[in-house]
Amino acid sequence: MEKKLNVAIIGQGRSGRDIHGVYYRSERNAHYQVKYVVDADARRREISKKWYPGCKTFADYKELFAFDDIDLVVNVSYSEMHFDIAKDLLEHGKNVLTEKPFAANQYECETLINTAKKHGVVLAVFQNTQLAPFYLDALQKVKDGVLGDVKQVSIRYNGFARRWDWQTLQKKLGGSAYNTGPHPIAMGLGFLDFDKNYQVVYSKLDRALTSGDAEDYVKILLTAPNKPLIDIEMNSIDAFSDYNIKIQGSKGTLKSTPTKYSLKYIVDGENPERPVVEEFLQDEEGNPLYCSEKLNVHEENGSYQGTAFDVGTAEIYENLYHVLTEGAELAVPAWQSAMVINVIEKAHADNPLSVKF
Repeated sequence: MEKKLNVAIIGQGRSGRDIHGVYYRSERNAHYQVKYVVDADARRREISKKWYPGCKTFADYKELFAFDDIDLVVNVSYSEMHFDIAKDLLEHGKNVLTEKPFAANQYECETLINTAKKHGVVLAVFQNTQLAPFYLDALQKVKDGVLGDVKQVSIRYNGFARRWDWQTLQKKLGGSAYNTGPHPIAMGLGFLDFDKNYQVVYSKLDRALTSGDAEDYVKILLTAPNKPLIDIEMNSIDAFSDYNIKIQGSKGTLKSTPTKYSLKYIVDGENPERPVVEEFLQDEEGNPLYCSEKLNVHEENGSYQGTAFDVGTAEIYENLYHVLTEGAELAVPAWQSAMVINVIEKAHADNPLSVKF
């Protein structure tokens, strides 16, 4: 029986409890045991002792530096704390899995990557959507060529709701771009093969329903040489959004959510090429005709087993186990997460919002 890795987790908020914690306590977790929990709230520390029998709890993450048996520290602190805490942990020789957003800007991302290299430790970013079934399937369909030459990928993380918590504050690194953005932006860059020559060709950040001073309306257009246009939206005022990914190619369209997909496409040879008619089209009696035909079209509908929250999370941890024990490569390397932050930083630079809090 393989030895489980000892985990210290910092933060027992929504992500620490309802994403990471759910994984640790599930049958999917075959590799990790939570031995240390850090949270400023005494009540949450007591609850942690019940969830993870035998674990030690602390109010200050720096207490972890006294222990040499920690294989991985999971940084699920507040967003604006990610950089400082991750850097401190790395400098103390700890392997770190940090929640998104990776950091506030490109400089901080590169600082963390270089710090990890300097101290010979692993730095990973919890971008679980990059291993979600619906996203991987979309990438595979593009690779297989069933959609032909892909011209546009639209990614929507929209809804019709209002927030008034800390995630709405700029000073807390809140707002849709930093909070939700790492998911669709990483997917968008993935459809560009994380081409380092990508460009942010348009961006708009604005406030709509939020009670805070950070944005809850985001529009970002990305592209790269000889790659499709990536159209990304995250907003709180779309009451009729019915997909998360829509891919439009020269042979068909894929529309999907994390749980299901619809595909409509044509097959080479089944719709012979039509020669161009330069004169106006007309019927046998000379009446004008609209240029139209009924294509031979194939349709497919299906569903996905698991989402980013269960399968994606488990895959992140499965891969990280092999990274830590066998020296495998990260499935989601930190440089990709740094590219995501670079997009967000650019959007904020081009769309400065007034600070109210």
